[in-house]
Amino acid sequence: MLPFWFGCIAGAAPWVAISLNIVGSKTVPGFVYGIFISLFVFFMSFALNQYMQYREVGPWRSYAFGEKVYLVLSLGAKSALAWQIFGGSLAG
Repeated sequence: MLPFWFGCIAGAAPWVAISLNIVGSKTVPGFVYGIFISLFVFFMSFALNQYMQYREVGPWRSYAFGEKVYLVLSLGAKSALAWQIFGGSLAG
């Protein structure tokens, strides 16, 4: 579990920096908040998936299942980001 916890600490640094930039900014387009929140949820899902794999909970006992979940999460995160940027650029 040590690599998991180190990864959580290292992974939190960019989120803190981005949060500070968003909070400290005078104006932020609305779609940026949507992108930030959705990507945060997706990235936390990656961490949850990894945690479940390390603990071998339920279907995560199978390495292949955990890897399939990573593929679906990755596709979902990239698709959501692409649509939000596309929609945000057209809205403004």
